[in-house]
Amino acid sequence: QVQLVESGGGLVQAGGSLRVSCAASGRTFSNYAMGWFRQAPGKEREFVAAINWNGSTYYANSVKGRFTISGDNAKNTVYLQMNSLKPEDTAVYYCAAGPRYSTYSTAYNYWGQGTQVTVSS
Repeated sequence: QVQLVESGGGLVQAGGSLRVSCAASGRTFSNYAMGWFRQAPGKEREFVAAINWNGSTYYANSVKGRFTISGDNAKNTVYLQMNSLKPEDTAVYYCAAGPRYSTYSTAYNYWGQGTQVTVSS
């Protein structure tokens, strides 16, 4: 059974940092793209960042320069380091895996349950 489990969310003040993790199990994702999406209350789920199987990384303009995605194939884990957090970054953050990179959530086959990130002003 394939599982993606996020962890590391929490409450942080504006300007602070947080790292969320996504541990995958049930299969190897070394040849998959791993992505992070987020969904704020009343808003649609939006693309945040992704890392392709070859190590290429992609970011939404809203987080570029502040967030960094990385992966550890040995641990089957993907990380999202979030710096200079803003209140508008508040959302549930979801990890996803798919056969190729995309900014569209429909391109990803597997999803985690999400982890809440709250940034206070």
